[in-house]
Amino acid sequence: MTTLDAAALDQLFRSARTHNAWQAKDVPDALLHQLYDLVKWAPTSANSSPARFVFVKSPEAKAKLKDALAPGNVEKTMSAPVTVIVAQDMAFYDKLPQLFPHADARSWFAGNDALIESTAFRNASLQGAYLLMAARALGLDTGAMSGFDAAKLDAAFFAGTTIKSNFLINLGYGDVAGLFPRSPRLSFDEAARIA
Repeated sequence: MTTLDAAALDQLFRSARTHNAWQAKDVPDALLHQLYDLVKWAPTSANSSPARFVFVKSPEAKAKLKDALAPGNVEKTMSAPVTVIVAQDMAFYDKLPQLFPHADARSWFAGNDALIESTAFRNASLQGAYLLMAARALGLDTGAMSGFDAAKLDAAFFAGTTIKSNFLINLGYGDVAGLFPRSPRLSFDEAARIA
C-alpha cells in the first residue's frame, strides 16, 4: 500500500472543515450511491455493519427532520442539500448469517442486550465516520452534529423498526464564507503516548 499524496491528505484532514453554510448546488443521487458503495467496504467488528443511513433530500423529509432539530442547527441543516441520518439497527445480528457466514456469529449477540447496544453504537459510529471521510474523498463537504431530539427523529423516520438514530451529517458543497476560525487541536503529547 502506498501513502496518499499531500493534496489527498489535505482534502481528507488538514484543509477539511466542518461546514455550516452551503452553496445551492444539488448532490446527485448517483453520488450518494457511490458514497455508500465506498463506505460499505470499511471494517466493522464481525462485519456486523449495523449502520443504516437515511439521505434526507426531499422537502417532505426535510420538514420531518426540522421538527427534531435543536434551534441552533435548523438553518444550516435546512440549507444543506442532503442531511444523512446515521443510525444503527439494534437487530443487526439477524444479518450476520449473511455477513459473517463462517461462524454462528448471531448467537454471540442474541439475548445479550449489553453487547448488542455497545456493538451497534460503536460500529455505527465508525461507519458514520467512514461516511464523512468518504464524502470528503468524493469532493463533498461535511458538517457532522448531534443537536437533535432522538426520540422525535426516531418517531419520524424509524417508527415500528429496530433502528435508532446516532448522529447527523450535512452534505453538500460548503460556502467558505460560513466557516468559523479553525479551532486548535491537542498535540501528540497531550493526547497520545507510545507504550
